[in-house]
Amino acid sequence: MTTTCPSGQHAHHDVYAAQCPCRALLDLLANKWSALAIGALEDGPQRFGELQRKLQGVSPKVLTQTLRRLEDFGILDRTVYPAVPLHVEYSLTPLGQSAAIPLNALRAWVEDNIDNALTPEPAVR
Repeated sequence: MTTTCPSGQHAHHDVYAAQCPCRALLDLLANKWSALAIGALEDGPQRFGELQRKLQGVSPKVLTQTLRRLEDFGILDRTVYPAVPLHVEYSLTPLGQSAAIPLNALRAWVEDNIDNALTPEPAVR
């Protein structure tokens, strides 16, 4: 059961509960492009083109949508520098930096275990 404290914040979160607002954040962080964008920004601020080159295979549309959602959730900051042409940089917020820690561990686990995942043991029935 999710309860609400007087400030409007939830006193108890349960990601397994259908109506828990943490599901939206889990959905965002579990998205491959979100996880990869956060990882790419661990090295510091980057421009859109740099991110797109690093995240091979992402379309400009999907990258734009991903970056907007990450910004909406407070995971990253978008800074516009007045220049011609406009100079826009993306960087992780403190919340984004804290999300990068478990996501980095997950990426490392995937890279270490991909060979085992591609050759699963036959199912025993």
